Amino acid sequence: MHNALLLSTEFSPELTPGAVNAVTTCLRIQPGEKVTLICDMACLTIGASLARELEVRGLAWSGFVLEKLCPRPLTDMPAEVILGMESSAVSIFAVQVQTGELMSRRQMTDVVNRRGMRHAHMVNITEEIMCEGMRADFGAVDTLSQRVIEIVRAAKTIRGTTPTGTDITVQLSPEYHWLKTSGIISPKKWGNLPGGEIFTSPWELNGTFVVDGVVGDYLCAKYGLLDENPLMLTIEKNRLTSAQCANKALETEFWEYCHTDENSDRVGEFAIGTNIGLTRVIGNILQDEKFPGIHIAFGDPYGFHTGANWQSCTHIDVVGLHFDIWADERPIMQNGTFLV
Repeated sequence: MHNALLLSTEFSPELTPGAVNAVTTCLRIQPGEKVTLICDMACLTIGASLARELEVRGLAWSGFVLEKLCPRPLTDMPAEVILGMESSAVSIFAVQVQTGELMSRRQMTDVVNRRGMRHAHMVNITEEIMCEGMRADFGAVDTLSQRVIEIVRAAKTIRGTTPTGTDITVQLSPEYHWLKTSGIISPKKWGNLPGGEIFTSPWELNGTFVVDGVVGDYLCAKYGLLDENPLMLTIEKNRLTSAQCANKALETEFWEYCHTDENSDRVGEFAIGTNIGLTRVIGNILQDEKFPGIHIAFGDPYGFHTGANWQSCTHIDVVGLHFDIWADERPIMQNGTFLV
């Protein structure tokens, strides 16, 4: 364990409000509950801010710094981490991910799902996000998320459009479940922090999706904001059929990512961001996918939660901006502002 390293690492007091929000509001950690805290050297100050909140509240916790356990990128989640999680009620994962580490993260979330843990997934968290998205009023985000999810659960279709050319129609199925990850984390579904989205797996999605926000996974850090070079995607019956961008390197790399396995080009996630505390996209998928609007993901559909009966070894989100959204014929968003 690396509790001493985390407690001796200095950090800006500006990180404290976000850390308090994570420990008290989002995870609602109770006395007597054990916590496993995982970070890496890139997120050491953030890990230290979280460790301090656990310590001052007298909570039992075990801290791990990945580089102190094994080389990166990870091929497997370290055994020490998995062992610690097996005896914990809560886990926090605050790490800058590296290429090829998705399977190691799945090993971790498999434990979370099996044991019904409350898990905060803070992948690619930054100090900027700790001072912005993690300071949101997650009570208000949860209230809005609940209102929106009640509407879409009753809908058969959702349509989304943007001024830049997005026009998608989504057919929904009662066989697939809607999930709410509003920042208030429960044992039913681990959640990203900062939270603020509802999502499902679409039965069928067709149309054009213009990515003028960001793309996900490790491509996000590489290519950043796409407002000046948007990525235009064509989708037919849930499959990516075309990807066009003035940045040909991004176009090629995204296309190759979405053809890693037989389902990497299949839309696995359809989501609506509900974090009304956000006022801009910053070029980081962890926060930007919670920005009010629509994002979708190609690859794995999180079938354990959505009910989709297929899998993929990849999952990459794409974010658009300034959405108009209709659930059946009911408008629920206009130019990025919720109407509910």
